[in-house]
Amino acid sequence: MKEYLLLLFLGLCSAKRFIGPSYFTLKHMMLQDMEDENDNNSIFTTRRPSSPQIPFDIFPVCPFGCQCYMRVVHCSDLGLTSVPSNIPPDTRMIDLQNNKIKEVKENDFKGLTSLYALALNNNKISKIHPKAFQSTKKLRRLYLSHNQLTEIPANLPKSLAELRIHDNKVKKIQKEAFEGMKGLHVLEMSANPLDNDGIEPGAFEGVTVYHIRIAEAKLTSVPKGLPSSLLELHLDDNKITAIELEDFIRYKDLQRLGLGNNKIKDVENGSFSSIPKVREIHLENNKLKKVPPGLSDLKYLQIVFLHSNNIAKVGVNDFCPTGGSTKKTLYSGISLFNNPVKYWEVQPATFRCILGRNSVQLGNF
Repeated sequence: MKEYLLLLFLGLCSAKRFIGPSYFTLKHMMLQDMEDENDNNSIFTTRRPSSPQIPFDIFPVCPFGCQCYMRVVHCSDLGLTSVPSNIPPDTRMIDLQNNKIKEVKENDFKGLTSLYALALNNNKISKIHPKAFQSTKKLRRLYLSHNQLTEIPANLPKSLAELRIHDNKVKKIQKEAFEGMKGLHVLEMSANPLDNDGIEPGAFEGVTVYHIRIAEAKLTSVPKGLPSSLLELHLDDNKITAIELEDFIRYKDLQRLGLGNNKIKDVENGSFSSIPKVREIHLENNKLKKVPPGLSDLKYLQIVFLHSNNIAKVGVNDFCPTGGSTKKTLYSGISLFNNPVKYWEVQPATFRCILGRNSVQLGNF
């Protein structure tokens, strides 16, 4: 819930929608979230606002051209070439997106010990000083997407729960990049020129990440050393050619798997047995010639995308368990369209474990 509110808040700021009770209520909820001492480093919250809206302008000082309220400093879309000075010391959120900042200097955020969220996305940042975040020991959300960084910044706050560094020029994840970040739950680093050799062994040691997206990169196989805590793994739009037996052994709690838009021809038998809790698998736009083996053994699988492959035949037991085996959850979505399979030859019993006939998409449309 926190993550959703923060993204919605930043979107509202970017669009300059400053008026309306729902906006002030949202800001109030965000601040309650940030001030919750019983948060236990979780990125979710069940706490509801219990007091009325807070006055608009409470800061005695504010950087020139920016707007400051409720310990939020909004400086987006101003053409800034550097981080502004005079940021109030008790600031909780800073919005600096959509500017022309090229460098983050050592003292840009000095003294901001209460900073919770920082948006620097869509700038021209190529350099971040190793001590830039030395004061921000409570920073939970850091947005660095759409910049020109060639590596993950050094000495990031250990308090981070979410790091987004999408669309940069990062080629390597150093072993010490996330050292000590025990609460890092979300990592988004798609659209970087990262290949398998760029992930150094031990880079995710001791890190509890639930969501990783490394899409639009140069991966040729499923990375082996990602955190075992993963619930979601998105590797779409890479150059992966095959799924091997050991690819998912580490990720026993995985629930969502994205492998669409790759070059996968083969899925080794037993590859999915290591992820028995998976609920959603995306394998669309690959080069598969048959339905991957093992899907019928996944009792919680609800959605599987196989459209736009080279599948010519669908077996009666490809999706549903046989014998005395039971499926815990029925399929709500199976896509097989844009395959050379003759759908009129598919036996009706093939889809005996779906919610309804609208759950299956066949045909070449």
